[in-house]
Amino acid sequence: MQSNQKPKQQSDAVHAVNNNSKEPDLNEQMSIRMAKWQTLTAAGENPFETVCYPVTHHSLDIHEQFDQLEGQTVSLAGRLMSKRGMGKVSFCDLSDQEGRIQLFTKIDALGETNYAQWQKLDIGDWIGVRGQVFRTQKGEISVKTESYQLLAKALRPLPEKYHGLKDTDTRYRQRYLDLIVNPEVRDTFVKRSLIIRTLREQLDRMQFIEVETPMLNVIPGGAAARPFITHHNALDIDLFLRIAPELFLKRLVVGGLERVYEIGRQFRNEGLSIKHNPEFTLLEAYQAYTDYEGMMTLTEQLITSAAQAVHQTTIIPWQGKTIDLTPPYQRMTMREAILKYAGIDFDLIKDDEAAMQLAREKNLEDIKTGMRRGDVMNLFFETYCEANLVQPTFITDYPIEVSPLTKKKPGHPELTERFELFIDGREYANAYSELNDPLDQRARFDAQLKKREAGDEEANLLDDDFCVALEYGMPPTGGLGMGIDRLVMLLTDSPSIRDVLLFPTMKPIQRTDEA
Repeated sequence: MQSNQKPKQQSDAVHAVNNNSKEPDLNEQMSIRMAKWQTLTAAGENPFETVCYPVTHHSLDIHEQFDQLEGQTVSLAGRLMSKRGMGKVSFCDLSDQEGRIQLFTKIDALGETNYAQWQKLDIGDWIGVRGQVFRTQKGEISVKTESYQLLAKALRPLPEKYHGLKDTDTRYRQRYLDLIVNPEVRDTFVKRSLIIRTLREQLDRMQFIEVETPMLNVIPGGAAARPFITHHNALDIDLFLRIAPELFLKRLVVGGLERVYEIGRQFRNEGLSIKHNPEFTLLEAYQAYTDYEGMMTLTEQLITSAAQAVHQTTIIPWQGKTIDLTPPYQRMTMREAILKYAGIDFDLIKDDEAAMQLAREKNLEDIKTGMRRGDVMNLFFETYCEANLVQPTFITDYPIEVSPLTKKKPGHPELTERFELFIDGREYANAYSELNDPLDQRARFDAQLKKREAGDEEANLLDDDFCVALEYGMPPTGGLGMGIDRLVMLLTDSPSIRDVLLFPTMKPIQRTDEA
């Protein structure tokens, strides 16, 4: 009785696929594959029953160690990616995590029954293979199949042109397909892992301690950004997904941890673009007894080590350009950059009204009521300078109005000891000589609250507990924030942030049920 019910359920599944499919070819192929599954199961050979398979080698091992492995028997597993030959001899390509290897299969080696089942395998099926390593007459390193096992049946066919999936929307939504059929995509994410591992190793060698800080915050702080809001049912309070770990990490410096860092997800309720995703990965590091000059050196060391790990050089290709990441990087104050690229000397702009008048004369976008001289200065920099900074450049001495957590520059109370690193017009790092004066910090938070009251939703809120922490004393400290996603984009020559996120944020597809 049970054996009769199972085929009925599978037939229903085929029927459901038929009804919901808008592609007749896909419909037909899936029906054929489902029928094969049904036949196997009826014969007591459930293609999803296997729980493990002994793997001794990957494809790359066989290619790299051929001289040692030739004539040896190996066991490997992966996805069937192509089939050639329909007689007594056949060839196919097996794809695993390390690459591809050709399989050579003869009816004499498997026997007629097993060879007939082998021929019924579909592209996309997962198989385990045991066989001898050899080189074909055409010189291709291969494995001569001695036995095999179907590990999982692919009920859906791979994209028709299995050697490449081009539609970016499909690639981002169905990243698993992208990884299957586009080897260069897999390589990008292997490199991403290498980059993050290299950054960790470099920081660990420098005696930084990796820590973890809360993702759910009562007060969103440490950056100028609009947060996501959630609700904690047990406490019956709204909480914010963190926009930066900065204020927690500096609390740890107050507590005596001299060098700390965190690599983790941040969340900002902002727009989507090729440079922005609502959730992203950020490295933040804090070091006692140093300043923003020390953070410049640290930034150069981190980027250089990552570039060497990926490219074995610090001169890399980027979107048709050549970027030289060899330290030291160029350094330029914001005032110098504006003077160079806009021809305006902000030393001659003495007050807020003069700055606003100049902005109106130049028809700058994003002018807001209540902007002060420093806000306008930053706006001029963004408008006229950023795009011109192709080779790595540290822009220093930011106005105090846009740097609420940064120490004032000695002798220039309107400026702060802050830098941002720009490469080809994009910001890659942001660092400060951290503000450790608790009275000054409260005054800066008060200024941010006034901005918020004037309509700036990204202005910082007052974090009273952080101010209390500073009142216990924080040593002179340098702090650095570096966007991991943008660094991966740079080092893998990827034009969009979605190319370096396994699962980027996407607008849901609106589906309608057919009658």
